[in-house]
Amino acid sequence: MMKPILILFLFLTTAIYAQTPPKLYGAIPSKRQLAWHDIEVYGLIHFTPTTFENKEWGFGDADPKTFNPTDFNADQIIKAAKAGGLKGIILVAKHHDGFALWPTKTTDYNISKSPFRAGKGNLVKEVEQAVRKNGLKFGVYCSPWDRNNALYGTDKYLAIYQAQLKELYSNFGELFMSWHDGANGGDGYYGGAKEKRSIDNTTYYDWKNTWAITRNMQPMANIFSDIGLDIRWVGNEDGHAAPTSWATFTPMAPDGKNEAVPGQANYPQSPEGIRNGKFWMPAECDVPLRKGWFYHANEKPKTPETLFDLYLKSVGRGAGLDLGLAPDTRGQLHEDDVAALKTFGDMVKHTFENNLAKNAQIKTSNSRGKKYDVTTLLDGKRESYWATQDNIHQASLEVDLKTAKTFDIISLQEYIPLGQRIEAYTIEVFDNNAWKKVYDGTSIGAKRLIKLDSPVTSNKVKITITKSPVCITLSEIGIYKKAV
Repeated sequence: MMKPILILFLFLTTAIYAQTPPKLYGAIPSKRQLAWHDIEVYGLIHFTPTTFENKEWGFGDADPKTFNPTDFNADQIIKAAKAGGLKGIILVAKHHDGFALWPTKTTDYNISKSPFRAGKGNLVKEVEQAVRKNGLKFGVYCSPWDRNNALYGTDKYLAIYQAQLKELYSNFGELFMSWHDGANGGDGYYGGAKEKRSIDNTTYYDWKNTWAITRNMQPMANIFSDIGLDIRWVGNEDGHAAPTSWATFTPMAPDGKNEAVPGQANYPQSPEGIRNGKFWMPAECDVPLRKGWFYHANEKPKTPETLFDLYLKSVGRGAGLDLGLAPDTRGQLHEDDVAALKTFGDMVKHTFENNLAKNAQIKTSNSRGKKYDVTTLLDGKRESYWATQDNIHQASLEVDLKTAKTFDIISLQEYIPLGQRIEAYTIEVFDNNAWKKVYDGTSIGAKRLIKLDSPVTSNKVKITITKSPVCITLSEIGIYKKAV
């Protein structure tokens, strides 16, 4: 017979344990990275003299008067982006051609020398104001390569680039992202000197101290580049991550190089990430809405179906989707782009607005306690989550929909503030009085959208976590039918 004092001890131990959160596992996201995960889809606007030259990359020799949109309308661009479901906008404030879209003190090659707003314009400010008016987040990209600046390639240029970043960080409110790519020197105009200038990209931009400016002036701005610091490039411009997608990464130098910097990194590992990588560094999947990043009249935007597929393979793999938006020579998005964005946005909205599991009952093989009960999986809150006891690394969830439902997308979300934990799982549906496996999965992370090969009709779904190095967490489950 168990003694009362022992019963009381076991009861109190269990009660305390049930309120104790699981321990962290591996690298975890920062506050700014968690905010980035919430955005999911955003845009990157390219609009410089290059637009008016019908080129993809400007040489740096275009006359500032070339930049002369006939009817620039920031609100039209941002409203179209918002209709597409985009929650953030990054403006290319200066591309490789060196033309600054704000009246900077750092170079004469800027918008004040163009006919735009009779030389009194500030396009960065106009876009930023339209972004905020429409409830989106704002970010900037200022290219470190400058094909116009006479001092590029000398030891005097870094101070100019850093001063440009400081102006952008100071005058346009809180930024959600400071975006950087790996373009590093080459042919240019360089103040009239038409020549090739090469730099050592491991040292020239002094990234450690340059990004310290970002951290100091814009602490909530996620730094994006080939090597993070916050968000890594996925390694392609096709708009998708790998089927197995880890949010953790360790930037390393590629073969034959001695240091990982923007422009040189371990790209073969970028699409998948690195399991148990040193840093939480999720992938951004960047892809232009059209074929090119700049507007070309002979190109068409991607179809809404293509965009939806990219959404599943980016956001649906724990990454972010960054769509390139290219205003035309009017300074607006073409009506074809507007229509494609609207249809895509409606497709995502209508697909995920009705969780067919919202009134389901869930049974589990293990639960940590009341605070971490399976009911949290259907409460629509990322901050609540189901968890298993510490020694339970495999568990099943049986979702009873009560009536037969037809669906083709299943959504799973881990509670990522505690790290990315799950390594393998299966999904089964109840069919003809038996369980039928419809999916074998690996990573989950911030969000996993599983698109079944064809719609199924069932009243029960079983999710079995088959591999995790530590106890399991999940914050949300969703079952959906893709909107037509």
